[in-house]
Amino acid sequence: MDAVRRFFSSPRFAVAGASNDTNKFGYKILAWYHQHSLPVTPLNPRAPQIDLPSKSYQTVPSPSALPSPSQTSLSVVTPPAVTLPLLEEAHSVGIPAVWLQPGTFDDAVLKYAREHFETAIAGDGGRGSEGWCVLVDGEEGLEAAGVHSQKL
Repeated sequence: MDAVRRFFSSPRFAVAGASNDTNKFGYKILAWYHQHSLPVTPLNPRAPQIDLPSKSYQTVPSPSALPSPSQTSLSVVTPPAVTLPLLEEAHSVGIPAVWLQPGTFDDAVLKYAREHFETAIAGDGGRGSEGWCVLVDGEEGLEAAGVHSQKL
């Protein structure tokens, strides 16, 4: 839980793999940040914006396009083949913390994340059956970090 507390101590957040498809986790996780009134930027190289029921978010194509990458914790919701180059770019621009959602990593991605980031959350743990997930473990993490979010 210490890593989760550090992840939520960032002043900004981003979701790589954000989607307009309400059935996808990229949509659900962006919506979770929005519902908790957290400053979030969606990353999607193909969609110019992600539309939630109460707000539209402009996307950026990649970690290097984030306004303050060194102050941004990154939630990753991409397939493993996309995740590794994404993490390499995220590391190169100084992102301090990453949260790899279930299904986004393989052994190589996990190894890279753990070796290159101050905080890397992934794999076994958390309260869900599939490992650490913002949707399952985020509330507790916000609390541990002392973040008082306004749940919409």
